[in-house]
Amino acid sequence: MGVIRGYLTYTNRNIWGQKISNLLMERKAHYDSILGRSKRITWQDDCYVDLQYVSCSASSQAEMEDLGWVQKHQDQLQRFITASFLEGMLTHLRKMDVLSLTEESKIKEVGRLQDQVNMLTSIVTGKDTQGSDVLRGFIESSDSQVAQFIINHDPMVKEHKDVLLRRYEQLRDRDSCSCPKLNISSRTLLLVDGLSDLQQKEHDLMQVGATRGGKRNHLRQLGLAKLLEPLTRVSMPPRVSLTVGVAGIGKTTWVRHFIRQWSQGIICTDVSFVLPFTFCELNSLEKLSAEKLVKMAFPHLTDLSLVLSSSCRTLLILDGLDEFRSTLNFSDAVPCNDPKKEVSIDDLITNIIRGNLLPDIAVWVTARPGVASLIPGGLVDRVTEIPGFSPKDIQVFLNHHFSERDFASKIWAHLESYKILMVMCYIPCFCWILADTLMYIMQSATQETLPRTCTELYAQFCSMKAEVGEPRGREPVKMEQLHGSNRKLLGNLGRLAFYGLLKHKYTFSEQDLRAYGIELLLTQSSLGAGILVREESVIYTTYRFTHLTLQEFLAATFYYVSSKRAIFDLFSESTMSWPKIGFQNHFRSAFQHSQQAEDGHLDVFVRFLTGLLCPVAVKPLSGLLAIGKDDGSLKAWAAGFLQSLLVSGSGVVSLRAVNLAYCLQELQHTELLRTVEEDLRLGSLAGKLTRAHCVVLGYLLHVSPECSEQTNLTASLNCTTVKCLLPQLLYCSHLRLENNHFKDDVMELLGSLLSAKDCHIQKISLADNAISNKGAKALSRALLVNRALTSLNLRNNNIGSKGAKFLAEALKMNQVLVSINFQNNAIEEEGAQALAEVLQCNRKLVSLNIRKNTVGANGAKRIADALKTNRTLTKLILCSNQLGDKGAIALAEALTVNHTLLSLQLQSNSISNRGMTALTKALRLNQGLVSLNLRENSIGVEGAKNMAQALRENNSLQDLDLTANLLHDEGVQAIAGAIKFNQGLTSLHLQWNFIKSSATKALAHALCSNTTMQLLDLQENAIGNEGVIFLAEALKTNTSLRTLCLQGVSAGTSGAVAMAGALMTNKSLQTLDLRGNAVGMQGAKTLANSLKSNRSLKSLNLQENSLGMDGAIFIATALKGNHQLTYINLQGNGIGESGAKVISDAIRANAPGCVVDI
Repeated sequence: MGVIRGYLTYTNRNIWGQKISNLLMERKAHYDSILGRSKRITWQDDCYVDLQYVSCSASSQAEMEDLGWVQKHQDQLQRFITASFLEGMLTHLRKMDVLSLTEESKIKEVGRLQDQVNMLTSIVTGKDTQGSDVLRGFIESSDSQVAQFIINHDPMVKEHKDVLLRRYEQLRDRDSCSCPKLNISSRTLLLVDGLSDLQQKEHDLMQVGATRGGKRNHLRQLGLAKLLEPLTRVSMPPRVSLTVGVAGIGKTTWVRHFIRQWSQGIICTDVSFVLPFTFCELNSLEKLSAEKLVKMAFPHLTDLSLVLSSSCRTLLILDGLDEFRSTLNFSDAVPCNDPKKEVSIDDLITNIIRGNLLPDIAVWVTARPGVASLIPGGLVDRVTEIPGFSPKDIQVFLNHHFSERDFASKIWAHLESYKILMVMCYIPCFCWILADTLMYIMQSATQETLPRTCTELYAQFCSMKAEVGEPRGREPVKMEQLHGSNRKLLGNLGRLAFYGLLKHKYTFSEQDLRAYGIELLLTQSSLGAGILVREESVIYTTYRFTHLTLQEFLAATFYYVSSKRAIFDLFSESTMSWPKIGFQNHFRSAFQHSQQAEDGHLDVFVRFLTGLLCPVAVKPLSGLLAIGKDDGSLKAWAAGFLQSLLVSGSGVVSLRAVNLAYCLQELQHTELLRTVEEDLRLGSLAGKLTRAHCVVLGYLLHVSPECSEQTNLTASLNCTTVKCLLPQLLYCSHLRLENNHFKDDVMELLGSLLSAKDCHIQKISLADNAISNKGAKALSRALLVNRALTSLNLRNNNIGSKGAKFLAEALKMNQVLVSINFQNNAIEEEGAQALAEVLQCNRKLVSLNIRKNTVGANGAKRIADALKTNRTLTKLILCSNQLGDKGAIALAEALTVNHTLLSLQLQSNSISNRGMTALTKALRLNQGLVSLNLRENSIGVEGAKNMAQALRENNSLQDLDLTANLLHDEGVQAIAGAIKFNQGLTSLHLQWNFIKSSATKALAHALCSNTTMQLLDLQENAIGNEGVIFLAEALKTNTSLRTLCLQGVSAGTSGAVAMAGALMTNKSLQTLDLRGNAVGMQGAKTLANSLKSNRSLKSLNLQENSLGMDGAIFIATALKGNHQLTYINLQGNGIGESGAKVISDAIRANAPGCVVDI
């Protein structure tokens, strides 16, 4: 099929003149030249038709290609066109009659350049293909840089993505985690506010230990796809991004994953070019220009002016700053802004990060935290941190890794027993090493014990890697039969590791390996490949140890073996040093160097060195190292040496000192560690905190979640020990410092603690100390900057109104604290006013306790006014504050508009019927309050009746406490009448209210129909047997009540018999309190019979009920058929010691899970 494309040209030779004829001939020639027509047929006398045969598909495709070119290059046109280039383009299109004068003017009237380009392309593509042809021809024929950018951009980007994808796909297997739930795609980075002091100054493993692998306080989580995006609509994207993480956390893996995702067009699609470099590669370069660096690594990028232009978004990745051998000197680096100028590699990197060179490209640097601090904070726009494995992640990993047999649960139990291994598993690389090693051990026929320390683990790991080609499940080859090259290789690798560690060198060239006698061929053996990782790139080939800790372990093995025969100081690689003979001298020297290293880079080395003195740990290496026999004397000597270091120090317990406790753990000399842990758990450290104890306590706060999650130092500290322990307290979660007689000088110390960037304390209790307003001022300064503390307890101090004002000013700014306790601090009305101002602006505070502070009615009014606008406070405690009716009325007014307050406690405030009336009116309107405490006030019958009316309308109140008021029977009867209909109340406290049997009868009647009441407290009301019988009858039909408190209600045997009858049928009651009555032996007997069939009761209190020996025995023997009771109290029943023993033995035999107080 074909179509006829015709151009009708009308000619009337009789009318038109020669001029028109000439014009038509010219136009004919033009059409002929365009269409290549070869035929013409006559249509009418004065008309002709030119014919052209064109394939349908070819014609349509040509048109689509013409129009598609413009659409395909739409982004490039917007990105690269300049105002002058657009002007030239418009002029050309106007000249070629593609644009009319009106259209050209319309385009120029649009404001922004990008909008002008959009309108131009819209007009051109809306016309026939000639317009698109002309536009395309203009750009392709132009030799300007703008045109070249438009034409070359897409092909270059595509080729670059293909090259990177091929290059990094080869590494996918190495980078991928076999567990889908732990893949990088499902994880996020942590956006953090710079580096903490701990990160800047300490060894990676000390960072992990101190924080127990917990997440840092972070601003938000950030997916990899959003790494380069602005955080808000008004912010700019970062130019320099810094991502930090400890060794083995996966920084390079994240980078490679990003490159693969970008190359596939999944993330950061607005980035045209990604230029990844590792600092390992850069180590091989000395002097070059920025353009030469890019050209060398990516020779396929033919137009660097496009790649490095401001019109293109380009990302330069610099991975692994900690592996860079040159020092970045941002203060003395020679400035350079010419990308063609050759400078030293360190000056080149410094100028790129500073923005002198390539200021328009984004830079992403990854590094270990300590080295990352070399980059001035002012040059970094965004800092992110890679989180490690949480305990939940570790479990997921183990369950996936150990899919066969019941290995995962055994390994998890093992990690919980040996907490240092659990902490280390925060690092994914270490987790892999541990999992592979433990799987090997568990699958071997030798059934060796699982490693308990890191030294044992790495010894087993090296032993496993040395067994070349030995199939698992068979008897492994004997170590002495291993190929001799393994011993030599391990020795040379240890030497390389040790001297590399001293020089802070973590990557090695082939030349380095040869210099230390390591044959490159041996690096491909099982041992070599298991210990060394080979990294290849376009520029260079490097080697590194599988993990930093493995380098430190091998360094320790070298030092351990060499120091037994060395006569010179091994810390000097040359022999020009003072003589040093004997292992003990070398051991002391290692610790001396470690203690003097400010950055702690030898901490883990000396841990491993100490661990190698434990015969159990070093046993797997017996065939690989020239160890010789060890009778255990070195271990005993080392334990004594370490303990002498523990007690010899003075002043603050530093992380260098804490590392000594880590060494004792590796040595498996743990008596002192266990003693301090037990004392801390029992809260019995008072008078025991010597310096050695303080050091061990610091260690326990690192490795033991139980110790750090609630660190109980109540009545244990003084100013001196606080100074000593201060840096180690940073990493507690819940810190209890009650009853330590702290004064304001200690508050200055604790203020500095809470102000630290590293502070992880979430809850701190300073109750029962001697803190005044000066101490409160120190705390207030800390609260202005602290971002971790959520709960502060200052109960029973003496901060006064002035101290309350200091803290209130801080709370106006603090957006973290959610709970604060000012109980009994004499803050008075003035302090209450300051706190009311806080409630008006603070949007985080949830709980406020100002019990016993004499704030008075005026103070309550200030707080009530604030509650009218506050929408975050949910719990307010105002007990014992002399509020009176005026205060209650003010709070009631607030409750009519505030529906977010859930709990209000007004105990002991002299509130009478007048105040109660106001509160009950508010309850009719309020739909938020859940708990109301009105204990120990002066509320009478009228107030009770008003409450009853409110309960008929309010169904949100759940807990009502009217203990110790003046309700009498009349008032309680009114409340009982409301309970019949109320469907919200679950807990009602009515003890000490002069209630008798008539009111109890009304309550019992209400319980027959009420289905929500779970707790009823009638203690110390003279309801007598009659009242108990009424309640017992109600229990036969009631199915909601869980707790019934009948202490001291003058009940006797008949009441007990009735209650026993109820227990025979009731299936919901769980707690029954009958203390202080006169149940007697007969009552006990009937209760015992009911217990044999009852299956719901869990707690029974029969204290002081004149049961006697026989009655108690009845109860004890009844437990044989009852397996639900978990607590029973038989105290004060005249049983005697011998009777108590008989009964306790019977209960232990019949119900071993039941706790009995006799």
